Amino acid sequence: MSRIGKQPIAVPNGVTASTANGVFKVKGPKGELTVPFNQDLTIKHEDGTLLVERPSDAQRHRALHGLTRTLVANAVKGVSDGFTINLELRGVGYRAKLNGKVLELAIGYSHPVIIDPPAGVTFTVPEPTKIDVSGIDKQLVGQVAANVRKVRKPDAYHGKGVRFVGEQIALKAGKAGATGGKGKK
Repeated sequence: MSRIGKQPIAVPNGVTASTANGVFKVKGPKGELTVPFNQDLTIKHEDGTLLVERPSDAQRHRALHGLTRTLVANAVKGVSDGFTINLELRGVGYRAKLNGKVLELAIGYSHPVIIDPPAGVTFTVPEPTKIDVSGIDKQLVGQVAANVRKVRKPDAYHGKGVRFVGEQIALKAGKAGATGGKGKK
């Protein structure tokens, strides 16, 4: 049996969940999400927990079992707590600021880069070199954070750019480092 799929999902207080016609709906203090799932699977709500069950041990059902359980758990956590991804800017003169809801980045280009958040995602800038991407949909928050990082990926030689907090960049040796000395004489 699936190790992930068989785990129950705890439903916090203030969160209501329902299933109908292959759509799981969950509503909580932060908002409301819907998750489509395969109708072969069943989602049971009993005693403050959700349990995803599969009809057989067929390979297709086993594959969908863990996936569906994870998507449902992410939706429940999103409407109760939300998700946040932290980014940092590294480089001389690199900074971020908010103009209303719009993120404005100065990251080494001749012009500022403007990023408008999609519905359900908010940007916060606690420091000029830090960006927090928040929302209730884990997939959307992750995609927006990846799009912000893609604007200026970390440089392989100096490490300058936009990176996730805690991300390790393997820096390449420059020309002098590759030859092991001062160069040709």
